Amino acid sequence: MRKGQAAMEFLMTYGWAILVVLIAIGALAYFGVLSPEKFLPEKCVISSGSGLFCQEFSATAGTGVTLRIKNILTDSVSVTAASTDVPSCTWTGTGAIAADGYTDFPLACTGIASKDKIKATVTVAYSVGASGLPKSTTGQLVTVVP
Repeated sequence: MRKGQAAMEFLMTYGWAILVVLIAIGALAYFGVLSPEKFLPEKCVISSGSGLFCQEFSATAGTGVTLRIKNILTDSVSVTAASTDVPSCTWTGTGAIAADGYTDFPLACTGIASKDKIKATVTVAYSVGASGLPKSTTGQLVTVVP
């Protein structure tokens, strides 16, 4: 009888300790302390295979996001549009990127403030060469507005 009681007390003590730890972890996750987005680095990635590469990026409160897109192809690229899924954050016009060159594309965004976390899908419409067919590629932008 003594061995059974000792085993039951052992299981109950550790059971309560494990339950308290699980509740604490659940509370931290609920309040966003353990949010994985806080630990992810800032990044700008355009899907591979397009020949375009997001070399640098910056975000400014009130004005928008600037993407520096590099062309890693041997032909020049004509960009016709760049946008994100952040509301009213687009660039329109025509921009050329020389072979193995880069160009900055300022996306005018309204409604972004300092300390905002931007996690957006980036879409770039472009054509390769002088008479290339229109293409489109997507990527991801994750940054914090300083």
